[in-house]
Amino acid sequence: MRGSAIDPRPVPGRRSARSAAGVVASAALLLPLLGGTPSAGAATDDTGRLQRAFASASAEYHVPLSVLLGVSYLQSRWDGHSGAPSVTGGYGPMHLTDARTALAEAPHHSEGTEDARGDDARPALHPETKTPAESAVPARLKTLPKAAGLTGIPAARLRADESANIAGGAALLAAAQKKLGEPLSADPAAWYGAVARFSGADDSATAAAYADDVYNVIRSGERRTTDSGQLVVLAARPGVAPRTDQLTLTALPHRSAEGTECPASVSCEWIPAPYEEFGGDDYGNHDLGDRPKTQSIRYIVIHDTEGRWDGVLNLIQDPTYVSWNYTLRSTDGHIAQHVKAKDVAWHAGNWYINAKSIGLEHEGFLASPDAWYTEAMYRSSARLVKYLARKYDIPLDRQHILGHDTVPGPTSASIPGMHTDPGPYWDWQHYFKLLGRPFEPSAGKNGGLVTIRPDYATNQPEYTGCVTSGRPCAAHGSSEVRLYSQPDTTSPLIKDLGLRPDGSPSTIDVNDVASRVETGQQYAVAGRQGDWTAIWYLGHKAWFQNPAKQPAAVDAAGTVVTPKAGLDSVPVYGRAYPETEAYPAGVPVQAVSPLPYKLLAGQKYVVGGLQPGEYYYSATFTTASHRVVVGKDMYYQIQFGHRVAFVRAADVRVEPSSR
Repeated sequence: MRGSAIDPRPVPGRRSARSAAGVVASAALLLPLLGGTPSAGAATDDTGRLQRAFASASAEYHVPLSVLLGVSYLQSRWDGHSGAPSVTGGYGPMHLTDARTALAEAPHHSEGTEDARGDDARPALHPETKTPAESAVPARLKTLPKAAGLTGIPAARLRADESANIAGGAALLAAAQKKLGEPLSADPAAWYGAVARFSGADDSATAAAYADDVYNVIRSGERRTTDSGQLVVLAARPGVAPRTDQLTLTALPHRSAEGTECPASVSCEWIPAPYEEFGGDDYGNHDLGDRPKTQSIRYIVIHDTEGRWDGVLNLIQDPTYVSWNYTLRSTDGHIAQHVKAKDVAWHAGNWYINAKSIGLEHEGFLASPDAWYTEAMYRSSARLVKYLARKYDIPLDRQHILGHDTVPGPTSASIPGMHTDPGPYWDWQHYFKLLGRPFEPSAGKNGGLVTIRPDYATNQPEYTGCVTSGRPCAAHGSSEVRLYSQPDTTSPLIKDLGLRPDGSPSTIDVNDVASRVETGQQYAVAGRQGDWTAIWYLGHKAWFQNPAKQPAAVDAAGTVVTPKAGLDSVPVYGRAYPETEAYPAGVPVQAVSPLPYKLLAGQKYVVGGLQPGEYYYSATFTTASHRVVVGKDMYYQIQFGHRVAFVRAADVRVEPSSR
């Protein structure tokens, strides 16, 4: 895509995505980004203002302060986002939702050309976009007008004023408590049912998972400075044991959690992607397999949907469309599973990666930086990934937990069309903390490797190409760091000859990954000069700003590859396919075609693992002809550029990193 698995046809050079909910962008989307009503949460010297707002709303509506703070943390981590709406039209620290925003202000992008299946042995599907029928607006998307009715505060103020927004959230919690017939108790343990209802979930399993998360936050406590410069503190209450009996058991109609592959700590339902044959001997929208018995699962790929929840669910049930394993909802972290882990979904644009991965789609839009993800979705996703990683022995690092934007193009021709989601606004540092694998230094000062780790909130590189057409993207925290050809911001950006074979310069477009690195990725150090660090990247010595007072990376140790003695360069591949001799009769030999890059003598790249060449032949609806071909040639996966890549083990030598 520039987009996600559900947008199989991107236009090179731009982020492109289907509007999965079938809606057209509204000019109103630009208002909060182009100078709409200023947020009352703008940066101020009064760093206690937001804490006092929580205390005031707690007192006025008789909601325990810890409950109010805990709910808000799970909604937004207490951020106001300068009055900009989330992906589901939620505003402010309490994420009060307005259906008019959620349904009418979806970013809209043109279609693109990526083959989400990514297999040379079988033509790609290019289905027509189907606009889903509009359905009734769920309660979770209209909490803001309800809060306006309860408080008498105008909707516009609830959107823009953080203090008013907090009061609106407190009023909703109090109303939920009263509806349950419960007193407005000062005991936080007595509010479990109201917290569960606040989630807006359609079923009790999702509501309970949400409430459990809130009470986990209350028990552990939190402390952070918000995007408006406000210090907020939730003191730990480790002894709080909520009254879980307040939640009445309900289930989603006509849907089942039976057979889902999810941890018990999340809410998960089964909405299957169809495996069907249709005209012209074609079929969709995934392949049957027997993983991990016949082939290992090595990767989890993080996507964003480029569409709204209901529309995305309509698409996954279309047999002529592509597929992925799970979808996660932004408002409450609810999960739907569509393809079993044993089977192969079509989501990454690279058949080798698809055959060895599980794809997770997160409700969101890459090119709308302020359409922020909720903490509920981050936490639910992290629990799912930890569960899958344990079950399939997948390392929790950035060479195995991939963004769609770090999946390599399988061939030279495919590189310009590869997708770029979830993009620079996905908070990888926070996500890996939730995974229990924070990015910490693993070597002494000036080590041989670096792990990219800018401070997300203050790292705000300029981008173009967002929904603010003709203007720079809204200033926003980012996981990515820009690379230059010299230790000087006026020098040219690093070029990617795979992305632009004509040698044209890289850009700062939000979808242009040619010259930027991402949080958690590791690279071999190629030089240091003052506040600058150089790394080996796409065959270049690439420089990024890394001042000691505000570092963009931490030192690391690990293993690297470099060409064997006597070789000036070695080829780089986008897939680790077997040698010709490995293919049995009846399985067409797949080309082991190098990408338009070289790993040059003297350069070093970080190793992500060693694996044999492997190809899953699955070009027919009937499974009788399916084969897993495993070769003798071994490959090292490396962090070569923004995307991972592969080199033949026979071409390189492996060594520990050094200063």
